Order: sequence, then structure tokens, then C-alpha cells
Amino acid sequence: MASDCHVICFGNELHGDDGFGPAVHARLADMRLPDGVRLFRADTSGIAALPLFEGCDRVLLVDAVSGFGAPGSIHTLPPEAIALEGASGHGFGIGGLLRIAAATLPTLPAIRLVVVETSRVTAFMPGLSPEVDAALPAAVDSIMEYFGDELARCA
Repeated sequence: MASDCHVICFGNELHGDDGFGPAVHARLADMRLPDGVRLFRADTSGIAALPLFEGCDRVLLVDAVSGFGAPGSIHTLPPEAIALEGASGHGFGIGGLLRIAAATLPTLPAIRLVVVETSRVTAFMPGLSPEVDAALPAAVDSIMEYFGDELARCA
């Protein structure tokens, strides 16, 4: 039986605020995470990220979105809050990946998302906007709070 949590960070650091997931990954990689938590950087892997949903009880997805609030605002969402085409409107989208995971995996782990509202997603313009950069500590805090609330269920 699966017994761990997977934190999967999506995004493209070459496209402005879409680099939020990789930036969160970098911060978490420098921290001591609780036992049973595995950290992954999925970048823009799309459907190739499906195996990261296997072998665990819970998945925490990190990504950049639009349409949920002011730029830089952090949101913890259930998977059904993300539209099929992907809330951020870039690439394959987390929404599509979540629908494919639900349709193809024999057992779907419990899924939560920690997302940031983007200010700008511009192709080949690396670097986070000031609003999203300032939100990084709050995102990491939200993830660590999730572990505090939920890790007992993962062990």
C-alpha cells in the first residue's frame, strides 16, 4: 500500500510567472521535508507526469494559474477547481492532466493544489514578477502547513 506524499512542481522558468513551480521546488529542495514526502520537478512534462501520481496516497501540485484573484495571491484548491483546458492557459494544462489521471490510473491519490495567481506569463522572458516572487514564502508556508495538517494520514 502506498504510504507517502508527492509534491509535484509544474512550470517553465523561461516564461515569467510560469516559473513559480520551479522556484517553489528550489526552495523546498533546500529544506528538510517530513519523512514520507517526495519532491518532484515536473516542469512542462504534461502527460509524462502521470507516473508521479502513482505509489502515493496524496499528491500536492504546485503551479501558476490565472483567474483566481489578484496577482501573487496564493490559493489552495481541490482538483475540480481547475478547468479542463488548464486555468493558466499555457501548454497542456494541469486540468487536462488531472482528467487523464482520473480516467487512466487504477487508484487516484487524494490531490490538492497550491497555486499562485500570475501577473505575467511571457514566452522567453525568464524571471518572476515582483508579486509572484513576493508570494514564494507564503506558498512554502502553505505547503508546510499542509504537511502539518495532513502528514499523519500519509505515514
